[in-house]
Amino acid sequence: MTADDRSAHALARLLAGMGTLHFLAPKPFDALVPRQLPGSPRTWTYASGVAELAVAAAVALPRTRRAGALAAAGLFAAVFPANIKMAHDWRHRPAPLKALAYARLPGQLPLIGWALHTAHAARRTTGAPRP
Repeated sequence: MTADDRSAHALARLLAGMGTLHFLAPKPFDALVPRQLPGSPRTWTYASGVAELAVAAAVALPRTRRAGALAAAGLFAAVFPANIKMAHDWRHRPAPLKALAYARLPGQLPLIGWALHTAHAARRTTGAPRP
């Protein structure tokens, strides 16, 4: 197994773990759903959990890895408003928690970069044409 394969599998495990948590412990995720979104926060929590699990499966399989990794990059960007909401909501919490909430904001960038690297590596491996 190559380093790129190990990295892709680690990304898939991260996504699968987070997706699973959306179902096992949905309440903290409900609190991150921006109020502007229509419907129930729980619906958004479950929908994002399904998305993370589907993307994890796509990243795990070499045949769908490139598309899955591009979807992962989009998913990491799409949840950024939830991280902004968390930072805003936690602004009066104790300093360590506030720091954690604010650290999540730039923390999305390495995740997006990881997903894009995985997509690039999958293209290199499969010889898939660039979009």
